Amino acid sequence: MKKVLIILLIIAVAFGGGMLFYLNGLGAVDASNTEEVTVDIPEGSGASYIVDILNEAGLVKNKTCAKVNARIGGYDSLQANSYVFSRSMTFPEMMQAINTGDFRFISKQSYVLKDGATIPQAAEALAEVIPYSSKEILAVWNDKDFLQTQIDKYWFLDKVILKKDIMYPLEGYLFPDTYYLTDKDPSIEDVTTMLLDGMDKALTERKAEIDASGFTVHQFLSLASVVTSEGGTMVSEAPKIAGVFINRLNNNTPLQSDVTVNYALQQKRVDVSIDDTKTDSKYNTYKHTGLPVGPICAVPAADMDAVLHYEKSDYLFFYATPEGEVLYGKTSEEHQKNIDAHPWSEEDLKQ
Repeated sequence: MKKVLIILLIIAVAFGGGMLFYLNGLGAVDASNTEEVTVDIPEGSGASYIVDILNEAGLVKNKTCAKVNARIGGYDSLQANSYVFSRSMTFPEMMQAINTGDFRFISKQSYVLKDGATIPQAAEALAEVIPYSSKEILAVWNDKDFLQTQIDKYWFLDKVILKKDIMYPLEGYLFPDTYYLTDKDPSIEDVTTMLLDGMDKALTERKAEIDASGFTVHQFLSLASVVTSEGGTMVSEAPKIAGVFINRLNNNTPLQSDVTVNYALQQKRVDVSIDDTKTDSKYNTYKHTGLPVGPICAVPAADMDAVLHYEKSDYLFFYATPEGEVLYGKTSEEHQKNIDAHPWSEEDLKQ
């Protein structure tokens, strides 16, 4: 009996020691080292191959213990991607992240589509984070076949974006936001889907109100984009500015918005000239009464709401002063007084 107890004790000690060795081998390589290490897990990688990848990256404390854990750990839905780990993480923590595709550990590049950005500006910014030039991005965004697939897919896109007078078909339809690109080499089409999905969400939330406004989605975004471009960072003024434009539309008065002239000429100037306002373009709201032929920039949710909940008034004019204030007028005489009282200097115009 004594011998049996001794044998059992030896087995227990051996097993306990082995378990401690195993658990220690699965621990962090360096618990104090939080430096980021990026690893690429290819499509179709098995658990054992992933051990090799992590080991090569210096993230595995004991390869034998890791191989055992990879076999018995139940990692049955391993997801390919680029992951960002550190040597302070344990092997099971990393494997669990790969098994679930944990967003926290996926390597991400951020793409920011700014409020009021135009399509060329959006393409230039995107070219900074994906392996395509702005020219290649614009080619996709102007491709008729690609655009038709998007029209078929999204309820808010219509053949109106294919009209010959439209400069950039997707102008105003890509939702401004910060997007995280988790694929190693995202395609232009994949990123476009993210941007259109963002717009889908924003417009779907407001669909009933847009329908009730009497505007089509295209008209709504066209008006909202003018408000965005005119208002700039003066968010609090947007409902009032929207009200001025709606008053002009209701009175069949040309919007006479300088930003539509700038868009037609693909320029950005404060001192729009008389000759500029004669530009022959369907975007030019000096030359053509009503809305521009299409949106002129990316529209944030706040400006959508400004149009839907515009401030009612009798104002038909507004004027942005060099001091950053917006002044309103009911008549052209009042408007001219505001201009004369707060003129833009040559130095202001250069800023």
